Amino acid sequence: MAQAKLQSVMQTEKAGLFSICFEGESFNEFEKFIQKYQQDIILNRDLQIILTAINKMLTVSGFLERYFRPEGKMRDRVCALPIETSKLRLYCLRMSDSVLIAGNGGVKDSKTYQENSELNGYVLTLQKLDELIKLAVKKGEITIEEHTISDIDNNTFDL
Repeated sequence: MAQAKLQSVMQTEKAGLFSICFEGESFNEFEKFIQKYQQDIILNRDLQIILTAINKMLTVSGFLERYFRPEGKMRDRVCALPIETSKLRLYCLRMSDSVLIAGNGGVKDSKTYQENSELNGYVLTLQKLDELIKLAVKKGEITIEEHTISDIDNNTFDL
């Protein structure tokens, strides 16, 4: 089990983007995802599609449900970008139309993410985080507000 905190990545008037940062790590999961594929000649195009979509959502539309592919189980909020034909997937927790927690991702080279141990691990982490966030909200430890998640500095999650 690893300890992690939520970290604000970017806040705009439309939306707030967050990511998971594991204890002892210098980079959050979203930054690791970008670093992993920004120098990849083949997958950089897919990465740019994802980053452009996120930027547009942050500045124009918000994180509307139609932009994401549902993943995980019916009871969680795990989703993936992009929904168009691309091998690269970024797994996220869509908390609302204005709050997104970006996780990590990779190349989906199988029919389902469960068949790929790396992708399955990212989804399982987000599913666990989703459960813990629901519990923290219920207890009043954090609040998901318009474009932000309050009190994230004071909360650590065991993932």
